Amino acid sequence: MNLTTRPNPELTGRWWMPDGVESANLPYRIMRRVLHVAMALPWGPRVYNRCYEPTRGGAVYICNHQSFLDPMLMSYSLRRPMSFMARDSLFKVPGFSQLISKFNAFPVKRGSADTGAMKEAMRRIKAGGQMVVFAEGTRTLDGRIGPFLPGVALLAQRAAEWTVPVVIDGAFEVWPRTQRLPSPGHIVVQYAKPIHRDEARRQSPQEFISHVRQIIIEMQTDVRRRMGRPELKYQGAETRGETGKF
Repeated sequence: MNLTTRPNPELTGRWWMPDGVESANLPYRIMRRVLHVAMALPWGPRVYNRCYEPTRGGAVYICNHQSFLDPMLMSYSLRRPMSFMARDSLFKVPGFSQLISKFNAFPVKRGSADTGAMKEAMRRIKAGGQMVVFAEGTRTLDGRIGPFLPGVALLAQRAAEWTVPVVIDGAFEVWPRTQRLPSPGHIVVQYAKPIHRDEARRQSPQEFISHVRQIIIEMQTDVRRRMGRPELKYQGAETRGETGKF
């Protein structure tokens, strides 16, 4: 597997994005700089293949979910701004709602089919924005990648020009859901080659989302092997090399 730490060269060397591409607001850009420093000492995240960040067009980044750190880890090394879905209870905290809104977050109701949130996500993607989706809907219990929510395929196939699979590994060991505060450790973020909407639409929603999940599982296996971590076991077709029809 070819790996690089370089960003997309068409998006670097400038403060503003190319013509026709959304630029991040000032608070977003400042926070991204702060995160570069704040996350370096305790975790030193290694980020691979950020060169796959699409230069233009609406994109959905489909990522596994290991910890509370994931939204920051997923996006802090990319150049274009991201939008996020956040559980609606966070928007009821005084002052916090205004803060996360400046970082392009919007509310979603957990445990229900929130059509309003889905429509807002599609609107932002169709307008040329980038959306982060944690497709499992909740943090992992054991580090493995759980089933993906079916609505993720809707965003990718109907709204996005690009779908980018992403894996985060090591964040579960650093901050599992059973642990109150994070601990030091080593974290890896790796992006896969974007899937164009023409390819995404050639598959059924279930086939497509299974395909993306398998890409992420295989990236996780590769990352853990490189880092000297034990391989996480999956059942049936959820093993490396058993997805030939995709």
